[in-house]
Amino acid sequence: MEDADEEFATEDDGADDAPVAEDDLVPLSGLAHVTFCARRAGLHFVEGMWEDNLLTVEGGFTHERAHEGPRRESRGAVVIVRGLRIRSMTLGVSGIADVVEFHAVKEGEEGAPLAGKSGLWRPFPVEYKRGRLRHERSFMVQLCAQAICLEEILGVAVPRGALFYGKSQRRLEVEIDSALREETEAAARRFREIVATGETPPPEPGPKCKSCSMEPLCLPKTTGRGRSARRYLASALTTSEEAPP
Repeated sequence: MEDADEEFATEDDGADDAPVAEDDLVPLSGLAHVTFCARRAGLHFVEGMWEDNLLTVEGGFTHERAHEGPRRESRGAVVIVRGLRIRSMTLGVSGIADVVEFHAVKEGEEGAPLAGKSGLWRPFPVEYKRGRLRHERSFMVQLCAQAICLEEILGVAVPRGALFYGKSQRRLEVEIDSALREETEAAARRFREIVATGETPPPEPGPKCKSCSMEPLCLPKTTGRGRSARRYLASALTTSEEAPP
């Protein structure tokens, strides 16, 4: 699949001054995980553990639908690009944006050149999510990270984007303001730290555990602080196998 550098005329993004090397970029999707629960991020991206439930399966189908259709299409003053590879050297992340809309801007307004199109265009990322419209901060952080990626690649401001909820078929427009940017930068630092150290954070039991697909593997009430879920499960299985009949 083509990436943003091949699709668009890009700006110098200052990669030489970035805090991480390109080979050390971490998955952008991890920022949503770490914002929702740092332990979940560690279990999935450090210990390689994952468990689906109905919610995550539905979410996967929603992402698949986002990528259906032509990779790039024009709808009047909007160009839609699906499955766009993006990255931010400042955040130290890379990933694939579900959909990026490019809106034609008026003369004198800030925008980026678009291959095969005249004039300038402002990027507007759209992240697809399952369920009904709701204000989920972890999703907003993921969307903000996509906006920052596009800003670095294209050299133009991305002041807003949207979350599209599959079940309600509605959009929630999100302003990419300074508070959300600071939260996203902090999430990126935290996630990179977890990946770099290889240490899964301790459990923090709460109401969100009930809807988390990882709860059976996380064992928040059993593993205790600082214990690896994988090591705990391995120990439990070993003990069970060695027990006398």
